[in-house]
Amino acid sequence: MMTAVCVDTPGGPESMLLRNVPRPQPEHGEVLIRVHATALNRADTLQRKGLYPAPPGESEVLGLEAAGTVASVGPGVRLSWGLGDWVMTLLSGGGYAEYVAVPEELLMSIPTHLTVYQAAAIPEAWLTAFQLLHFVAQVKEGEIVLVHAGASGVGTAAVQLVRLAGAIPIVTAGSSEKLQMAETLGAAAGFNYKHEDFAEKVSDFTAGRGANVILDCIGGSNWERNVACLATDGRWVLYGCMGGKTVTGDILGKLLSKRGQLLCSLLRSRSLQYKADLVRAFSERALPHFSDPTSSPCRLRPVIDSMFSLDQVADAHRHMEANRNMGKIVINVMNPQ
Repeated sequence: MMTAVCVDTPGGPESMLLRNVPRPQPEHGEVLIRVHATALNRADTLQRKGLYPAPPGESEVLGLEAAGTVASVGPGVRLSWGLGDWVMTLLSGGGYAEYVAVPEELLMSIPTHLTVYQAAAIPEAWLTAFQLLHFVAQVKEGEIVLVHAGASGVGTAAVQLVRLAGAIPIVTAGSSEKLQMAETLGAAAGFNYKHEDFAEKVSDFTAGRGANVILDCIGGSNWERNVACLATDGRWVLYGCMGGKTVTGDILGKLLSKRGQLLCSLLRSRSLQYKADLVRAFSERALPHFSDPTSSPCRLRPVIDSMFSLDQVADAHRHMEANRNMGKIVINVMNPQ
């Protein structure tokens, strides 16, 4: 048996309960991970409310990423994972628990110089940002990339990955502290969407040319300003609808006039092969830059806002839903030994 966070009835943070549930057994090609830490994602809050169910066949336990040690190896595993190896992984569910079984293709070794808590902040946010930039938008060197929610988990990852790609990140956020955080990570400019028209600011920054790529987790409430500041032939990448799903107005005509592309992407529902290809590309092109800062001129670093214990998971969700976090909220599942 193991301890896991369960949601019997969808609702608020108080609906999450700690329960003893059967420990998963690794199936063919899977590795069992003893989870030391996981991290929150907006999708967790939606699933808790009953708005974003786990894909068919996946764990109903919340949690889309984890870091810990290899506890056992299932039949048919091809790579040489050893007991006790420190790993981090992308999940379709199951991270809010003491153990999780994972297809070996989704495992990554924890880079040297990183703690297990820093590692837990990487898989979902950084793989999402990497996917949006390289698999979806196909960002090019020198392009301007507008990142909404620039101090979020995905936002802080995207700013650094844009810089790594030789492009120029600019961000929106809702406070001066969040903008300052993004700028310390490499954002060339930041705009407070609560107090200024970011479309005008983007136009000023780009001398009227607009952003070549927009990474947008807001959706409906931003569409007019997004199209207004999108460059000709630009790519608007939608990966969330925190600002609503409904759009009214001449969105198609305005997008067409700029020959703009609206590209939509989710990661959780992708196939295992797609995720494996993503993990492989990220491991080759980005993961080495998390290591020793003396060995990499473009060092990447996960940003941790706060840490909570597993029995404080409701407080962690409240912290995220109040939009107080800058970077990732990490859950300490068990202390490393």
